[in-house]
Amino acid sequence: MVERPEKRVLTGPDLKAFYKALSNPVRRDILSYLGEHGEANSTSVAKALGESTGTTSYHLRKLADLKLIAEIEERSAGRERWWKSLMTDIFTPPGLELTADEREAAVKIGALKMTHDLNLVVSAYAGYDSSAGWNQIYRSGLRMTKEQVATFVEEYQTLLRKYLTEPGDHPPDSRPMAVRLVVVPDEGPRPTLPAEPDDD
Repeated sequence: MVERPEKRVLTGPDLKAFYKALSNPVRRDILSYLGEHGEANSTSVAKALGESTGTTSYHLRKLADLKLIAEIEERSAGRERWWKSLMTDIFTPPGLELTADEREAAVKIGALKMTHDLNLVVSAYAGYDSSAGWNQIYRSGLRMTKEQVATFVEEYQTLLRKYLTEPGDHPPDSRPMAVRLVVVPDEGPRPTLPAEPDDD
């Protein structure tokens, strides 16, 4: 089991900076690439993403400013700089005091993530029969206390870490898997779908 990633709490100003960074698709692609391959320089990232080295160098430095990646100083020489992904458990605790624009950034980050997640869910259902078991979809409902919810989430995180591998050190027959957990009270009115048009 890989050592537990460092836990990092995002403040309000962090949220604004993260939204600005993560709203850029090139930066999201760079993070995905480093998460998969572990280490890279601007040339290898540029080749993989179909971008210029100048573009990837710029975005790599911006991601390093946010401490999402770090330079590998022992591998860097001259103008060639090598980078690695920082495996960090990043979260924003509830109840954090935020200004209006910081709250807006937090909502926009959530919307970015959920747009990506919704696309994953649609793809998972569309390709369910042909996935040969790779697509697994489970939904459930439980009645729990707040303390049980906290314990459940901690046990879930422990289970994830059991299967976590270091970037660049993945089993040869493995694939990147998207795993999501959403635990929310299932109360109140249900959203209604728009009515189907009448064929008559």
